[in-house]
Amino acid sequence: MQKVKCFFGILFLVTIIFSFEPAKEKINWISLQELEEQYAKNPRPILVDMYTDWCGWCKQMDRVTYSNDKVAAYINEHYYAVRYNAESRDTAIFNHKKYTFNPGYGTNDLALFLSFGRLEYPCTVFLSTIDAKPAPLPGYMKPKEIEAPLKFFGERADLTQTFVEFSRKMKKEWR
Repeated sequence: MQKVKCFFGILFLVTIIFSFEPAKEKINWISLQELEEQYAKNPRPILVDMYTDWCGWCKQMDRVTYSNDKVAAYINEHYYAVRYNAESRDTAIFNHKKYTFNPGYGTNDLALFLSFGRLEYPCTVFLSTIDAKPAPLPGYMKPKEIEAPLKFFGERADLTQTFVEFSRKMKKEWR
């Protein structure tokens, strides 16, 4: 009986130990208002995750790509990260300009501005500065697919070379 209790005690401890996953890195998503405040104090590149509530691939990108430890750590270190619902009916203020809901498109004018009217979701938008021309990248991307654009803007390579030049030289590390 003593051996049985000991066995179940050990089994219980092993189960508890292996049931805990290491804490995953999480992206520090901020609002547009927080972006304005933080950017004024310390400018750095901006990443906007443009999504809609009905978009299945947006949810998949959250589960797979944005929850990847390497992706999250890189974004947190190099970017201000903003999640933006493209169909928001709220007035949005970005770079001191107001954007409102556009009923003709069923989306907010900020989404139209950031995507140049190409409304595909998910859409990852890169801005090297808050007043730079947006660089929208529509579609679902796995961690290994988002690595090059993240590093291109995150390492400020956009100031000295084209994306094609950067991508050819870049050592791919993410899977």
